[in-house]
Amino acid sequence: MASPQQAPHLHLAELTASQFLDVWRHFDADGNGYIEGKELENFFQELESARKGAGVGSKCDSLGEKMKEFMHKYDKNADGKIEMAELAQILPTEENFLLCFRQHVGSSSEFMEAWRRYDTDRSGYIEANELKGFLSDLLKKANRPYDEPKLQEYTQTILRMFDTNGDGKLGLSEMSR
Repeated sequence: MASPQQAPHLHLAELTASQFLDVWRHFDADGNGYIEGKELENFFQELESARKGAGVGSKCDSLGEKMKEFMHKYDKNADGKIEMAELAQILPTEENFLLCFRQHVGSSSEFMEAWRRYDTDRSGYIEANELKGFLSDLLKKANRPYDEPKLQEYTQTILRMFDTNGDGKLGLSEMSR
């Protein structure tokens, strides 16, 4: 179910965490953590195309005006680019799992506390099983229902997002991203 704060033209089927990541990677073509410049233009053109296909019009005529209106509404920090957290507010993402994840490790002290708590073997890495424990606790804390397949999907999605060297575990530098 789409959250009530979303604009009516964005009430689409909810994306799973994995689908959201696929969308993010598609538009953040350079992998710098932002949808900006030509990436933002491509995102907006595809969004407008989807809106037209759904029969939703806009009060603005030019693409530039529509884009300006869109950015005014959704670029919360007004930096001219879309961050992952902003995109999670725009797209109907299942349980807003990514925002929940970010909010849990918001400050650097909370991040280090979480790191120490979940790096149970003190290896300096958070392996998949430790990450799964972290996500399970996070979902409980946020009162979000989940089952084992969903927890596995979330674990794999976080690994896909942050495991830059593909070793199946998160190092401190990867997790701090």
